[in-house]
Amino acid sequence: MRSTVAWLAGALLAACSTNHAEGPPPPDSAQAAAFLDTVETRTFHYFWDLTNTANGLVPDRSPTPSFSSIAAVGFGLTAYPIGVERGYVTRDQARQRVVTTLRFFSTARQDSTTAATGYHGFFYHFLDMNSGARYQQVELSTIDTALLLGGVLFCQSYFTDPTDATEAEIRRLADSIYARADWQWFSPRPPVVSLGWHPESGFLAYDWRGYSE
Repeated sequence: MRSTVAWLAGALLAACSTNHAEGPPPPDSAQAAAFLDTVETRTFHYFWDLTNTANGLVPDRSPTPSFSSIAAVGFGLTAYPIGVERGYVTRDQARQRVVTTLRFFSTARQDSTTAATGYHGFFYHFLDMNSGARYQQVELSTIDTALLLGGVLFCQSYFTDPTDATEAEIRRLADSIYARADWQWFSPRPPVVSLGWHPESGFLAYDWRGYSE
């Protein structure tokens, strides 16, 4: 009996070893490429088609009516140059969309009132799609502002034509928006940074510690 069990165990181990060495069959590369192209195109068009062209604000979700997410705006700003490289839109179309977005965030109301878009260089997590004002009672968000700034800086790095006035404006606005964020103010318990702030109650009791999100 023991010899039979030992033989079966050995056979199973050998089978597992053989299967592990061979691995799964390779995917159809043409099919995988077509799938990824479809995902990329549809993702780009979420941002391109649904953004408010008057201010660059991107909805948090679709198809139901939605407020804007500043993180989604950051992802959109990253998508526009990629769209140029993929041939979805022209460079001029993309830079016009980008400069509209950066002009809005550069001039949007920044103060401690509840009707503002941001404060101390940071922005509220969700904004009204049309006015750009704070949506309901959401927090001034460090992580979502950081995601927005990532898109802002991506565009600054992409639109580098020294002969184009719009691209020069993009770089200038990006630098101004990025430099305005007052990280020292958002660190009430140094050296860590608070998750958020409300004009009604002040800083949240939680902080970012180490790598997260």
